[in-house]
Amino acid sequence: MRAINNLSKYTNLRKQYPVFEYKSYSIKKTEKSLDFSFSFKMGNEIEFNPSYSIPVKKYYNINKIPDDLLESLIFHIGMVELVSYWKSACPPKVIIKPFHLTSKQIEFWKKLYFNGLGEFFFLNGIDPSFTGFMTIESEGKSLKSHKYVTENDKVIVPIGGGKDSVVTVELLKNSGFKVYPMAVNPREAVERTIEIAGYSMEDSIIVKRTLDKKLLELNEQGFLNGHTPFSALLAFITALTAILSGIKHIALSNESSANESTVPGSKINHQYSKSFEFEQDFRNYFTEFISPDVNYFSFLRPLNELQIGYLFSKFKQHHYSFRSCNVGSKEDKWCGKCPKCLFTRIILGPFIDRQSMFDIFNKELLNDKDLEQYFNELTGNAEIKPFECVGTPGEVNIALSKIKKVWKGQLPLLLKNFDDSKVTENDFENLMKGFNNENALPDDFISILKKELNDIHIPNM
Repeated sequence: MRAINNLSKYTNLRKQYPVFEYKSYSIKKTEKSLDFSFSFKMGNEIEFNPSYSIPVKKYYNINKIPDDLLESLIFHIGMVELVSYWKSACPPKVIIKPFHLTSKQIEFWKKLYFNGLGEFFFLNGIDPSFTGFMTIESEGKSLKSHKYVTENDKVIVPIGGGKDSVVTVELLKNSGFKVYPMAVNPREAVERTIEIAGYSMEDSIIVKRTLDKKLLELNEQGFLNGHTPFSALLAFITALTAILSGIKHIALSNESSANESTVPGSKINHQYSKSFEFEQDFRNYFTEFISPDVNYFSFLRPLNELQIGYLFSKFKQHHYSFRSCNVGSKEDKWCGKCPKCLFTRIILGPFIDRQSMFDIFNKELLNDKDLEQYFNELTGNAEIKPFECVGTPGEVNIALSKIKKVWKGQLPLLLKNFDDSKVTENDFENLMKGFNNENALPDDFISILKKELNDIHIPNM
């Protein structure tokens, strides 16, 4: 993905729309759903009203939640939601009207916005300073943290339809914890993952998010557009559902390689809101300003992509139903033309046989010359990695070396000139035995992962 120079557009839009207001939020409880919406205003004339609806489940305790806590949870979802609308013109002043924020809270939000929009700024040719890209002013009463009783033997697992959440839900479902799958605007692959794992959509936590159509209209008119930190939004949404259902744990499926910058030598990271840095910031913020009774962590944080690929390979019932391709997700298919498809083929290659990989993608991606540029980006032979949720070049090269060794017959096109002379068998073994101790997992969850890693057996391909 190439950067374009939108600096003059950025400068002009900031002059035209100098202020962005988070005006208010509204909450409506019915027997069937919890509904809420937000009111944002940009400049003097543009208003946005994104909305949410959470269908009521039998295990929700909506009426037992103190009003102050519910309002705080929903207000904070709006704090992340606003960045999708703010970025269309990047007004230099943001006014938060529902609540007063301390300087510590403002610092948290500025850091999230700045780093979470790193890809957006980079691809639009904008290089703002942290101090100057926005100022945040706030009004209203102060927020305080609320104690709330949650159950320690229950865990929410957000499902995205890809291999990572398959691994998390499958490893946890027989672990002694009661698992509640959760999804925002679930698509076919998400529903299949939930059902194949042995759960039902009726029993799962579902959140319906609706964007304001005016944002899409602004995109068509040429306003600024780009990647926003969706995983940060998911963190606050999932935390709300944890309080609604009285569940202590939220187990994400972000791995250790999410910590690596997409642009080497910078903090620009497509996966910033999946990083351990954000995870720590969120945990600290949530405890101090919302509630200490929700435990948000990534279950797969100790693992690398090769280990996750191996674990996924064990769940054959999911091999033809999962989808990790963003391009093809609306049509429930693998596009076969993007870096995410190629990365998935590579990282699963040491563990799933060639014919099965061909059947999953309906072609051999390693034979596709059109993917050569993405191949170079994934292996570290280009300036930057793809702006996708992919592993490190080290993980990719070690996986490719393993694939190359077991390939029978003539090598596919993309492997013919692949140099793996610096990769050793020890590199593969070290990754497969690795365990990143920079994580927030409770001991019970660490034990589950370590047991699986101790039982690793690599098949002969």
